[in-house]
Amino acid sequence: MDKNSNSHINPFLQPYNTPHDTAPFDKITLDDYEEAMMEGIRRDNEQIEKMVNDPDEPTFENTIIREDEVKGRKHYYDLLSRTESVFFNMLSAETNDEMDALAQKMSPILTKHANDMSLNPKVFERIKYVYEHHRELSPEEERLLNNVYDGLVRSGALLSEDDKNRLRALTEEASMLSLQFSQNLLKENKAFLLHITDEEQLSGLPETARQAAAETAREHNLEGWAITLDSPSYGPFMMYSTQRDLRQQLYMARNTLCIKANDTNNLEICKRLINLRRELAQLLGYDTYADYVMKYRMATNVSNVYSLLDKLITAYKPTAIKEMEEIRQTAIHSDDWNKESDKLEPWDVSYYAHKLKMQKYDLDPEMLRPYLELNNVIKGVFGLATKLYGITFKPNTDIPVYHPDVKPYEVFDHDGTFLAVLYVDFHPRKGKRDGAWMTEFQGQWIDNEGVNHRPHVSLVMNLSKPTDDKPALLRLGEVETFLHEFGHSLHGIFANTRFESLSGTNVWWDFVELPSQFMENFAIEKDFLRTFAFHYETGEPMPDELIDKIVDSRNFNAATACLRQVSFGLLDMAYYTQKDEFKADIIPFEKEAWKDAMISQQRSDTCMTTQFSHIMSGGYAAGYYSYKWAEVLDADAFSVFKHEGIFNRATAQRFRDCILSKGGTDHPMTLYKNFRGSAPTIDALLERNGIKKEA
Repeated sequence: MDKNSNSHINPFLQPYNTPHDTAPFDKITLDDYEEAMMEGIRRDNEQIEKMVNDPDEPTFENTIIREDEVKGRKHYYDLLSRTESVFFNMLSAETNDEMDALAQKMSPILTKHANDMSLNPKVFERIKYVYEHHRELSPEEERLLNNVYDGLVRSGALLSEDDKNRLRALTEEASMLSLQFSQNLLKENKAFLLHITDEEQLSGLPETARQAAAETAREHNLEGWAITLDSPSYGPFMMYSTQRDLRQQLYMARNTLCIKANDTNNLEICKRLINLRRELAQLLGYDTYADYVMKYRMATNVSNVYSLLDKLITAYKPTAIKEMEEIRQTAIHSDDWNKESDKLEPWDVSYYAHKLKMQKYDLDPEMLRPYLELNNVIKGVFGLATKLYGITFKPNTDIPVYHPDVKPYEVFDHDGTFLAVLYVDFHPRKGKRDGAWMTEFQGQWIDNEGVNHRPHVSLVMNLSKPTDDKPALLRLGEVETFLHEFGHSLHGIFANTRFESLSGTNVWWDFVELPSQFMENFAIEKDFLRTFAFHYETGEPMPDELIDKIVDSRNFNAATACLRQVSFGLLDMAYYTQKDEFKADIIPFEKEAWKDAMISQQRSDTCMTTQFSHIMSGGYAAGYYSYKWAEVLDADAFSVFKHEGIFNRATAQRFRDCILSKGGTDHPMTLYKNFRGSAPTIDALLERNGIKKEA
């Protein structure tokens, strides 16, 4: 459709009239976004004026939820929310230069609007009155009221006018810089290409990696082969390539993203973001940004975060040092090692770790790929949800999608009732950022007429692509990634709360990773693998011998992997526990911040911070530790399944009822104890990783 056609009607401004009111991606044009967002802002302002001028006494109904106007109408939708959810999801999954430019234009406008709403004194006056004079509320209503009131206070409602103006400036600048950080990283990542024309330089690469590299070259209109920094390309090359100089080139490209002297340098952006968040926290009465964040975290304070990280270092570092020495010894005794030096460089680690794993377990990831064909993996992962919860997944090609790669499904409960729409988007492409994530185009809520509006969940990954003569054959690590993001998806799919802001993954950050990391446990369970791991050509099941090798090798380099995550947590906390203006040079500061978790000499010419999206632009600032915090929870929770049966429906139903469906309606520890019967301990994690033997 011609976006300039007079007949074009902005789809955001009318009922979608699509299956389950899903976003009409096939009708949306670039121009629609700005028009709809500006109209959404106008409507928000109109509603705010109506509320603050309401002559009636402020109540929960006419101030906090206004159900008479908001979510009780048949065709109600929050225009700004519906437009932003599509726009910012596309900015990660299917962007281009025009989208990026529009994001730069709209970001300060949207941030200003959010500030106008949260800093409106008349709005706060009414909410404060309800907070102090409300009727008896249900637990969920009370949770919502507390969140709304505290959210406004934490957004500056109690500040003086001068301080409110300063907060506006801080948040608007931080919003712009976070966006710039992400755009710079995506541009640098996609700009790199290792072009190979000499087949000898593919030495060591398995056929799957060679075919993928040839396909990538064709996509770029090149002869030969091409390697990118996207995980399905980068990972296998670093593991298999015998070309040490090319491994070094690739490693340095990946680990120097956004530190070069060009217009995509993120060093000063990171420094400024750290200071903006510190100043914002101090404006609101906190010593540091981490202190500000911890008020709504299970960890409760900075000391508890450091206590966890320190315990993990103490428990895992001795084993990690031994693991790295084993890799070094493997390297120096290998035929292809440079005998003039015994220094193991970071671009050597994956390569020689693979050799060591072969020696110890005779297990190569390529042995598994033929049994991990994507369509079979989909059946396995969806089938796991069916075994646990009785839910089913039905493709529906009538649901519009934003790219041909995207597959839409309807999800139905065990009794046949509709639960959710699930979009799955598996493979890398030009306008898609690296990594994997779950998001939503619509959350879940129950309106005042009792209608349960079900969520539209999106699962986005960058898994190995099919080639000309082979389907998409995954690595086991990619199956784990799928399970991880699918766990987040289940958190959204099972949401069953009255208020959208409390549904699904709207929980405290150090609780949100529990459902996702819990699902990863199934990846190496024999009974699960036997449900879907069939050879893509012969249909033969994965041999028991191979499954045994997977199980036996589950803790290979587990301590090193743990310390890597701990190092990221230390770096995050080092930045966001700053009390004074941060003036240090990022790169040397980074090396010092995480040194206690390091087990080998660091390079001074690489940098993680400038590509650390989680803590700079992804919402995990002062919260990266939550991955390890949730790992304690997921190991403890999965130990219940191991005891009662990994497919035990009663146990799964308890997990669903107590955790997955509850969202943020109660304190996370309360939810966890409701499932487990007790608080978690670190013991199950240590036992799972072989650090502590089961008594």
